[in-house]
Amino acid sequence: MAVLRLGDTAPDFTAETTQGTLNFYDFLGDHWGILFSHPADFTPVCTTELGTAAKFKDEFDRRKVKVIALSVDPLDSHQAWLQDIAETQDTEVNFPIIADADRKVSDLYDMIHPKANDTLTVRSVFIIGPDKKIKLILTYPASTGRNFYELLRVIDSLQLTAYHKVATPANWEHGQKVVVSPAIPTPEAHTLFGDQVEELKPYLRLTPDPTA
Repeated sequence: MAVLRLGDTAPDFTAETTQGTLNFYDFLGDHWGILFSHPADFTPVCTTELGTAAKFKDEFDRRKVKVIALSVDPLDSHQAWLQDIAETQDTEVNFPIIADADRKVSDLYDMIHPKANDTLTVRSVFIIGPDKKIKLILTYPASTGRNFYELLRVIDSLQLTAYHKVATPANWEHGQKVVVSPAIPTPEAHTLFGDQVEELKPYLRLTPDPTA
């Protein structure tokens, strides 16, 4: 089984979910996507994560991002778990959860790590662009919940750098200065970004966020 890497095409699949049978590519359409896996239903950290992801819906919608989750439990387990999430997290899950009891999708995305657990998925995150290419991969241990503010920050960076010739520095957040792409000569940088290019070093040039 090949290990997925950045820039690879995200594997397509059709699966049963809490919102019916879905084809992954059809579900994404021309949106960005987040596919994230959970070790099991009725686990404490996962319960908080699904509730948090649901509460971030407006932020994901604003960025044209669709969210889909996965665990290796069957559909009836997912449906019962949704009730617990609604009760404890004070929100309804508003995105599909894949029922991957046969581990078909988990294997496609290399979510089973035998050194962590032979049967349960690790806490994986895949961010996928509209071109269906994998833009980011994160893997968390089962004990550590994901930071959804960081996922938003990463999506902001990925979307900015996909459409502008810039990169984002450490701890960057939307609206802060960005780095001019090293591939852009300084005269061209001034043509693209005007007189606001700040040259700290020939290879390190800052400019205001072009989307701010």
